[in-house]
Amino acid sequence: MFNIALTGPYGSGKSSIIKTFLKRYENDRFSKDKVLQISLAAFLPEAGPVDGKMTENKSDSDKGKVSKQEIERSILQQMLYGADAHSLPLSRFKRIRSPRKWWSQFVALFIVLGLLACWYLIQKQTSIFDSLFYRSINQTNWFNVGCVALGFLFVWQILHQIYIKSLGVSLKSISLKDIEIKPEAAHEESILNRHLDEIIYFFQSTKYELVVIEDLDRFNNPDIFVTLREINSLINANAGVKRQIRFLYALRDNMFVNTDRTKFFEFIVPVIPIINSSNSIDKIIEQGKRLSLEQRPNQQFVREVSRYLNDLRLIQNIFNEYTIYLKNLDTDKENILDPNKLLAILIYKNVLPSDFEELHREKGKLAEILSRHDALIANAEHVYRSRILELERQMRDAEQQVFSNLEELRKIYAMTLIDKIPQGYASLEINGSWIDPMPSLWKQKGFDQIFEKQQARYRSRHNHFQFLDLVALQNEVNADKTYQQRKQEVEHKSDEFRNSASKDIRELRAKISTLRMTKFNELIRTDTEGTEELFEAFGESRELIKFLVFEGFLDDTYYQYTSLFHSGRLSPNDNKFLIQIRAFNNPEPDFQIDNPKEVIAAMRDDDFGQHFILNVILVDCMLSNPNEYDQQITRLLEFMSSNFDACEAFFPTYYERGKRISELTSALLDKWPGFVSAVLDSSDNITHVARLIAHLPEEHLKSLHQKDDQISEFISTHLSEVLALGVDFEPERLKLLPLETQELKTIKSYPAIVRLLADEGLYKVSIQNIEFIFRDVFDLPSADELEVKHYSTVLNSGSTALITKVEDDFEHYLKSILLALENNTEEDVLTIIKVLNCKEIEGEYLEAFLEKQSAKLPSLDDVPPRFHKPIFKLQKIEASWDNCLAFGASETFDSETLSGFLQIDDTQAELSTVIIDEDESTLPLCQFLINNNELEEGIYRDYVRTIPSQFQQFPADIDPGKLLILIEEEKITFSESAFAHLAGFPEYQVLFTAKNIDAYFESKDQVSLNDDFREELLNSDIPDNQKLKIIKEMDLTLITDLPSRAALIGRLFHRTDADITQLTGEAAQAAIINSKPIEVQVSLFNKCHKILSNDQIRQTLQQMPVPFPDFEPGYKRPTLTKTEANVELVEWLAKRKIISSWSDSFFGQRIYVNNYRR
Repeated sequence: MFNIALTGPYGSGKSSIIKTFLKRYENDRFSKDKVLQISLAAFLPEAGPVDGKMTENKSDSDKGKVSKQEIERSILQQMLYGADAHSLPLSRFKRIRSPRKWWSQFVALFIVLGLLACWYLIQKQTSIFDSLFYRSINQTNWFNVGCVALGFLFVWQILHQIYIKSLGVSLKSISLKDIEIKPEAAHEESILNRHLDEIIYFFQSTKYELVVIEDLDRFNNPDIFVTLREINSLINANAGVKRQIRFLYALRDNMFVNTDRTKFFEFIVPVIPIINSSNSIDKIIEQGKRLSLEQRPNQQFVREVSRYLNDLRLIQNIFNEYTIYLKNLDTDKENILDPNKLLAILIYKNVLPSDFEELHREKGKLAEILSRHDALIANAEHVYRSRILELERQMRDAEQQVFSNLEELRKIYAMTLIDKIPQGYASLEINGSWIDPMPSLWKQKGFDQIFEKQQARYRSRHNHFQFLDLVALQNEVNADKTYQQRKQEVEHKSDEFRNSASKDIRELRAKISTLRMTKFNELIRTDTEGTEELFEAFGESRELIKFLVFEGFLDDTYYQYTSLFHSGRLSPNDNKFLIQIRAFNNPEPDFQIDNPKEVIAAMRDDDFGQHFILNVILVDCMLSNPNEYDQQITRLLEFMSSNFDACEAFFPTYYERGKRISELTSALLDKWPGFVSAVLDSSDNITHVARLIAHLPEEHLKSLHQKDDQISEFISTHLSEVLALGVDFEPERLKLLPLETQELKTIKSYPAIVRLLADEGLYKVSIQNIEFIFRDVFDLPSADELEVKHYSTVLNSGSTALITKVEDDFEHYLKSILLALENNTEEDVLTIIKVLNCKEIEGEYLEAFLEKQSAKLPSLDDVPPRFHKPIFKLQKIEASWDNCLAFGASETFDSETLSGFLQIDDTQAELSTVIIDEDESTLPLCQFLINNNELEEGIYRDYVRTIPSQFQQFPADIDPGKLLILIEEEKITFSESAFAHLAGFPEYQVLFTAKNIDAYFESKDQVSLNDDFREELLNSDIPDNQKLKIIKEMDLTLITDLPSRAALIGRLFHRTDADITQLTGEAAQAAIINSKPIEVQVSLFNKCHKILSNDQIRQTLQQMPVPFPDFEPGYKRPTLTKTEANVELVEWLAKRKIISSWSDSFFGQRIYVNNYRR
């Protein structure tokens, strides 16, 4: 076996196995002079061509590759130059020989003696050629013999050396001045083949039996193995080599394709790897234990980074360097340095040593990534600001939406869609289902999905399909936005979205302000796509570097771990800052400065009055040492006061990262009178005010409004925006400010502050604020009652703070809330009285409040007199005679107002059924009612009925209609004077007499009446017995000429059993004839026939209705309905011989009258 392969992956331990093998058999067979080790470990790519010259046309890509000739040259060099120069004297490769000290002295002496001997012989050449030189060989001639011998030996050695050297001479080229001739294939042929004789000579001249070749597989050139196999075969076949020469190759498994390697090597030894990415953690832990570093690097980091390390030698070197670096960098034992970052730096150093070297000069691949710090900040800021603008746009668009909810929006689109569907098409397709679009289409579950498509399909009852262009429909409703866009805007209009968006905006602004202090790994994660190309440059180590960078183990603090740092001196950042300001460039306010005192010392006095001083760390340093930097602080404040607008970028950053905000704001407030005004005029006034509230000392905060009284109004209006910044401060600090928060609802997310403002009354009295306090602060169940009885609900809330706040400026509360609330109409009675007793408020506003209320006061008790009249005028008091009496006794009494109150339907309905108490106190009220000519007659009658007693006389100035009412309601006592008062109204006199008929009969002597008046009385509603008394006072003889009076008297006699003897025949005849109907006439006839003569009877019958005129002699036979009165009539007529006889009809329902014949 001449060609043996030791195969395994990189880092599997092939070299270790070889070393162990050689060490084990070192004293046996494989001694050092018998083993030749050749290693091609990664230095060959830098080698030039064989002839030492770089070809001019070699491309950049070719420069990174290693040619076969370069590999062979390296093998040949390691082979020949590895042996001692003295063992290869005939080699054409000349090397420097280092002679032994004694040998060089001997050779020098030999040369000198040889030269002297040759010189001597030349001088004696005549004697030598004459043979005289050798004649006497004795002790006296030994010198000559010795010179000859020494000269001969010297010349022989010279010629021998010339011969030996000539064996290594070869003709490569011929140069004649400007012409060089050499073989064409000199650069193309195999170097090993070209120098094959040297190789065979090498093994002939040395004792090597084993050649170990390592790292040859790294060049991916299988051809070189073919050459080496050929060489091995030639060596072993050479007769001059008396031993077996074996080649041992250490290479990876995939060096040969398929089964080629089994044909090439006589024996293959596989190597099982002892380390890989899955178990490298164990080796790392072993290294940590070996170096006593178990607790320094974080174990989680070690476990994660171990996945990228699978080379034991690399791991060992990393930890060896870690120990050295740690010992040198952490000299003060303060453990300031992060051991994880140090380990990451050393991993990077060992994996990418060239790039690590470049990093010291801020060059290389990693330096390029780290240099993107500012670009990453700018990019992240752009992303955040774009997001803020987008959220603000969404909120603004949502506010502009006229629809308050999705249902309204859906209805608009649904009705438009329905309108587009032709008549006869009854079904619309939604998500694969057919529905009837007419009833509540907008309520369908899949309605929103309709407008995600370009067309909608609908069908008729006969299954005919048509399509509707939804794009055109949406353009018709709104040409600028689609349904989905408007839907999203309506959703954004909700309080939930608005609060969420406001929170997102606050968080984004906070992120922007802290970008400069954000760690590099957090920044680069925001732009992974943009930096991917930079990581590609690391090749196979890309994932390792990405892990170290993204996890924050490799960042811009690397310089602390790559070089020694001397405290008290300027860091790279400090130097960079000073370089920038000397170039009149303004560094960012959050520029990192490591040694501020050193930087301040290096700055010029003028720099403190320039923009350069606006650095967070520098300002903190100066304010932390006010005595030391008093002059610098003064110049800083002067610059800020005169260039406040130029400090816009500094203040937000300082507020976020500065440690001396209180000292800075206090100093500005003390030194600069216009500071507060400048803050309010600033574009970032919200941020400034928030920081003033949070950081100013209490004594400064109390007097803040004295600097500019607009600060209180500003905070009152923008408190929600101030709190939205998330600046933390004790809520009690707001008590120091005279503010009135405009809208408490906007700070709902801050319950502690809301509660404090509510308890302290630091809010504007408004409808929204008080309702918010009820619902969200006190959580009172009566919050809904605020709409209808606001003040009553406030008084019943039990909150002294709220009640006090309202009553402190009650006029404002009355005007802005009680009068502004349209439905505030149900205040309690006590509340109304309380409001009316506010003496400092103008009456017109209190009357307006009173007018709105639906409650009625039970009485005028506790009501200021100035409101007695308005209360009755506005009908805001219960209808009672006591209240009317009280108003009548009021100093502000107005009869017209009370009359108007009494004419109200509700008042009339209430009082018309209540009789006024009959006592002396009610007399004025009764007189008011009797004498009230302003009341309508119907109302007047109702109230007259409630008067409990009668009056002696009619009112002087009262309408006739009301006189009639008084008569009809019998509210005037009958007397001559009262009767005389009605002289102009005879019909009233009749009625008045009829209503008081008994009183009339008692005093009839005092009143003179005629029969015409008495006739009117008979027509009135007095009782029949009273009418009979009146008839007795009448002259009945006159009724024969007065048909109406006769009829009146006749009817009276008909319905009564009055004595008719007082009637004369003529009067009785007139009464019968003029009475109606016929039944009355028959009845009167039956009563009066005894006082009538037969002739009067016949005359009367002739003037009565048919058939009575036929009751006369002749042949007529009149008939009458059979009644008792008619039977009585015919009976006495027959007796008086007026008729002949009478008889009943066949059925007995009629009476037949039989007249006398003529």
